[in-house]
Parts: sequence; structure tokens; C-alpha cells
Amino acid sequence: MALYAKERAVAIQAVLQASKVCQSVFQHLVANETLTKGDKSPVTVADFSAQAIVNTYLTKAFPEDPIVGEEDSKDLQGDTGKILRDKVFSLTNGVLDAQEKMTEDQILAAIDRGNYEGGAKGRHWALDPIDGTKGFLRGGQYAVCLALIVDGVVQLGVMGTPNLPVVAANPDGERGSLFVAVRGQGAFQRAFSQDVETPIHFAEINDTKEATFCESVEAGHSSHGDAADIASLLGITRPSIRMDSQAKYCSIARGDADIYLRLPTSKTYEEKIWDHASGNVLVTEAGGKVSDINGLPLDFSVGRTLAKNKGVIAANAKIYDNVLAAVQKVLSAKD
Repeated sequence: MALYAKERAVAIQAVLQASKVCQSVFQHLVANETLTKGDKSPVTVADFSAQAIVNTYLTKAFPEDPIVGEEDSKDLQGDTGKILRDKVFSLTNGVLDAQEKMTEDQILAAIDRGNYEGGAKGRHWALDPIDGTKGFLRGGQYAVCLALIVDGVVQLGVMGTPNLPVVAANPDGERGSLFVAVRGQGAFQRAFSQDVETPIHFAEINDTKEATFCESVEAGHSSHGDAADIASLLGITRPSIRMDSQAKYCSIARGDADIYLRLPTSKTYEEKIWDHASGNVLVTEAGGKVSDINGLPLDFSVGRTLAKNKGVIAANAKIYDNVLAAVQKVLSAKD
């Protein structure tokens, strides 16, 4: 049996079910209801429900493994949390089989298993139940992201992207893609609707002039101005693909685009490990290279954040050195 075969299978099942609950929340609470501007309650329900489902699958299969999750259950507790709690209870159980259904207390306990602080020793999972909350609310891209970290190194990543077209060239076709990578075993994609996996790889390019950027929709997440200067330096003229969430990692890993930059917008911000762990191993296994803006590997061993890193560069390995040089030239000119 291949290394991490059981972890891979459990993670796929967990992310698939969590992705389905997110789709259900969208249908029930976004598509069918008029949201007031700034109403984030549907994404809150989806966050809690997805985390409850993933943590339950992980705890059942690997009871000793701690989990670094984004959410805790305090907003669901007591009388003030009842409305939200009822929605989470209903929608979570709505996608589970009869023998998997959970009580309210089980759901709250499952959510709170995500309180681990991370670190350099042993095994732990990192979960972002919904990465790309604004994408979720607008019916755009978002992702359920799960990674296994062993002794500070990401060994397994699984990402569910409910709204990403299975075939990029057919944007109006089937949506719902699952991306899977185990270190040393390659990167794969499958549709939610079937369990046949297809190997994926970065596009075959040799020059940055042939490259395409994949960028955040939100300028607050990464400096669009700096990215434009970097693109100019690299001779890139193709329009950027803009999407929310770690779906960007999936997009470049299968060759839809070639470069993803998350350039610092603040000197003090520390990236969260759950925002990059699964994408890190996926890109590496698909023929890419990932580092921070200083060319250092992302260090997942120091807790819940990438405290030792600044920003993120993910690119086709063939052009990575040129991309890093351009990033450093543009950013150093600002200092």
C-alpha cells in the first residue's frame, strides 16, 4: 500500500462531503434568499458545517491526530447562537448518511477539535473549511482545503473546488473538482461526480512571455499594482485570470495559468498555514515551485501561521527563478 494511502482516502471523503454541504448551504441560504449587504451568515453556516464534517471523519479514522482549524464553536453556543446552530445542525445532517448523522453536541465538539496550535513535531491536519468567503457569497470560486503536516512538512493535500469547471476550456460545463497530492506521488484531479483521477501538471512553457498570472479578485489580499509591474518586467502581456481562494493553486497546477503571487500588503501580516498547506504540496507535485518573496521554502513548523515567511510565490518550475528575480527587483525598488 502506498504511503499515506488511508489518509488520502479519508481526506478525499471528508473534503467531498464538506464541499457538498457548502453547495447545500449556498442553495438554501444564498441562492434562495435575498442577502443584505454585509450579511455573512451563510458563509458562517457553511464554515461551521464543513469543519464539523471534516473533523468528524478525521477523528473517526485518526483519533490521535490533532487538527489546526479556522473556527471554534463559541458563536453557536447558548441562546444567542441558537438560530445559527439550528441551521448548522440541519444542513450538516442533510448531506450525511443515516448512520453518520450527528447530534448538536457532537457537531459542536467536532468543530472545537480544530483548536491545535501546530508545531514542528508529529502529525497534525490543517483545515480551511471555506477558503474564499467572498467568492462563496457571489457564486464564484472558493475551496475546502485540507492538508496533513508531518514533522513540519506538508505530506498530503486535498482541495475541493465546488464551482471550478472540471475542464477549464469548457467554463459552462460540469463544475466541482477535487485536487489531490501526496508528496512524491504526483498531483491528480477528479470530478465530484466520479472517482476516476487524472494526473495533472503545469503547462509546458519555457519563457515567461508565454505565461499567465492567476490573481486574487480582492486587491486587499495581494498587491495588484506590484503584480502589474512584475508582469511588465517578465514580458507578460496575457490578461490575468482572477479568482478567489486556493482554487488559484489548483488552476496553475493543472496548467490554466502559470504564476500565482501573494504579495505582502502589510508588513505585519502573517499568512495562515491552512491558506497554503494543501496548495503547497499540490503545486510541487504538479511540477511547480513554491517559496516566499525571499526565495525561502514555506515553513509550516512554527505554529498556526507562516511566521518565518513573507508573501508567496508559486510558479512553473521552469520559469520560477525568473519570476523570483522580478518579484525581488520590483519590491526592493519600493523599500
